[in-house]
Amino acid sequence: MMDETNMNAPQYSSSGRVMANHKAKLAACAAIVALLGAGAVFAADKPAPNSLMTPVADLSTTDAPQQALPSFANLVERVKPAVVSVFVKAEEVDQVADSSQPGQGQNPFEGTPFQGLPFQFGPQSQGQNGKPQPHLMQAQGSGFFISADGYLITNNHVVDHAKSVEIMTTDGKRYKAKVAGTDPKTDLALLKVDGSTDFPYVRLATKSPRIGDWIVAMGNPFGLGGTVTAGIISANGRDIGSGPYDDFIQIDAPINKGNSGGPTFNQNGEVVGVNTAIFSPSGGSVGIAFDIPAETVKYVSDQLRSTGHVTRGWIGVSIQPVTADIADSLGLKEAKGALVDEPQDGGPAARAGLKSQDVIVSVNDHEIKDGRDLARTIAAVSPGSEIKISYIRNGEKRSVDLHVGKYPDGKMAQNGENSDSDFKLGMTLAPADQVDGAGTQGAVVMNVDPDGKAAEKGIQQGDVILSVGGKSVSGPADVKRALKEAKNANKRAVLMQLKTAQGDRFVAVPTSQG
Repeated sequence: MMDETNMNAPQYSSSGRVMANHKAKLAACAAIVALLGAGAVFAADKPAPNSLMTPVADLSTTDAPQQALPSFANLVERVKPAVVSVFVKAEEVDQVADSSQPGQGQNPFEGTPFQGLPFQFGPQSQGQNGKPQPHLMQAQGSGFFISADGYLITNNHVVDHAKSVEIMTTDGKRYKAKVAGTDPKTDLALLKVDGSTDFPYVRLATKSPRIGDWIVAMGNPFGLGGTVTAGIISANGRDIGSGPYDDFIQIDAPINKGNSGGPTFNQNGEVVGVNTAIFSPSGGSVGIAFDIPAETVKYVSDQLRSTGHVTRGWIGVSIQPVTADIADSLGLKEAKGALVDEPQDGGPAARAGLKSQDVIVSVNDHEIKDGRDLARTIAAVSPGSEIKISYIRNGEKRSVDLHVGKYPDGKMAQNGENSDSDFKLGMTLAPADQVDGAGTQGAVVMNVDPDGKAAEKGIQQGDVILSVGGKSVSGPADVKRALKEAKNANKRAVLMQLKTAQGDRFVAVPTSQG
């Protein structure tokens, strides 16, 4: 007879596992259902040790073709010897800095596309008279050979005001270089190194890169020569407001201070652009950099090599963009072309009969997209050449042939009475009667320092100074004389009358920089 006390004891199978009774199972199921209904989350049974590392889709076991990321090693090995570091010494009287040692005075990139880079400013040396003593500024950048006989490309702002230039190749060899020519309007400079005819060099691309193409940038960032970075073409045709011919390529390869003047290569080892500017709120690379296109580099370098300067075409018009509202008001189907604001008196466009409100739509059958496109197209035409301009006037398409003039380069305004160095207004002047289309009265503003007092007052290149302090002027000497008289009369500012593209206006300019 079985002991009654053993009847409710758990029963074991021959395998030794516990078997719960029927009531216990029901109770457990009811508890689970209740918890699930309340939103409880349960972990699954513990997976096998390797199951946590199993991807959602194991691509290594699929039949789909695998595309490996590109390697630029062969490309870099081939073109790297042509890339150099550029070291510059320049004398500056105002606050300057050693760009290799932040903290020594003023930002050496002030006024250049790199002026936003962070610098710490230290005290400058003072002379016995309390004025700043001349400093020897040391700057550095990058460059690359474009010929076996020693011609190489860099940025204008790298060698601007250079007293001496030295380059260093990737194998550590150093050479003296001379500046063969510069073009501030595109921020390009051509250097020449003597002593050899077999320098390794690279070629400029003949085709524009496509957005999304892989590229490799090389240079001397932060003094670390021979640095290579990679990325893609982010955009084309960028206007960053640095000059009249902006047409930058935007790249996302990391570019930093010292990369200026270095090349960007396509996968064929051809230079598609020259590293020139970065957008950087932080002072370092944020993935937005800008290159001068190879097409512009070739156009400028060819002229610098043959003549030492760049000559551009000019038709003498001030223009503005064609907005959608302007297109509607003029009866245009699309907001394209360049609206003539005002043709300059006596200029090629005025002589050919172009008028205000004409919309230039093509030059020699090349469609004009906007004002920048017109400026670049005309600039590339040799002075004296005849071109065909198509334009729309009162809804009717017309065309006219005209002879392109020479763009006023302001060389006559670089010394003597034609400069304003005594007053530091930051502009150079020339007599109006010596500049095509400027008229016969006044002094023409040929160049404006973007950080000078003239730029601060809104004075622009091409403006004509008609009078200073109520006295008419016929040239730069009259402007200087009027400013000096106002200063001697203890006047801190004087009224200057300007003829601009928008009409005459007055501005008050200081009689001295202090």
